Amino acid sequence: MNFDEFRPPADAVRQIPLEAVLAFRGAVRDRRDRAKWHTERGPLSVTGSQFTAWHTSDGGGGAIDLVMHLAQLEVGPAVQWLERHLAAGALPVARSTPSASGGPRPVPQGRGPLRLPVPDERQLARVRRYLQERRGLAGSVLEPLIQSGKLYADRRGNAVFLLVAGKPQRPVGAELRGTGTRVWRGMASGTCKNLGFFWLGTPASRQLVLCEAAIDAISYYQMNPACLCLSTSGVRANPAWLPALITRGYEIHCGFDADEPGDAAADRMITLHSTVRRLRPSAHDWNDVLTSRR
Repeated sequence: MNFDEFRPPADAVRQIPLEAVLAFRGAVRDRRDRAKWHTERGPLSVTGSQFTAWHTSDGGGGAIDLVMHLAQLEVGPAVQWLERHLAAGALPVARSTPSASGGPRPVPQGRGPLRLPVPDERQLARVRRYLQERRGLAGSVLEPLIQSGKLYADRRGNAVFLLVAGKPQRPVGAELRGTGTRVWRGMASGTCKNLGFFWLGTPASRQLVLCEAAIDAISYYQMNPACLCLSTSGVRANPAWLPALITRGYEIHCGFDADEPGDAAADRMITLHSTVRRLRPSAHDWNDVLTSRR
């Protein structure tokens, strides 16, 4: 599957948040004035769905007007740009404030270049055994992930869950989960969490559940196979890719863990994005819910 299958109705491009357009085009938010953005055509201010350009004192309303202003396009090409980049799976990249010299300075999305663990098929049986016997995950759910390359084993016997983005779905990182007696989790070196996510589920579903980890996403999907499940790779209240998903009309639920960090992050997410709903596990996390049913 590719992200073109997430295409919303055509008129949804009008509802794309201005912040998502600005982030995608490399604009940076001012450090002191949160309404001010530094763009390719100079600074502008955003108030809800309206924007005003500082240098020309003109502006407009909505994502289409903003793209027309930034890219100097007519209405038709502006709509096509939005459909291609923000309504068909392209994910906005978060940026930081301008550097001391006045130019934009990207936020490091990972520490150095991405270094994914090398797959080792000799360790795959160990990963399967861990996920099935100790985490209660069904082979029928795991095998499609393994065949697609979104789940594999590295030479240390860790389970590797790929974070992907864009079309084609290019790897932008990976969650790592130890399969030994010691509880261990980590991320591949250079992982860019804000560029993509681990996901599985039914492409046509409008129900989308956010979980803290790949194993929780797989666990929830196993219990609710009619939905889409994503991992935020940690407790993250406002992933940079979330606004682009919200604009596509999904019913998004925050399924973070039933603990203080999970509850706090869920509350923050709902404050920032009012259409998101809380979905609290009846146990600590969704894998605990799954294994408690065995």
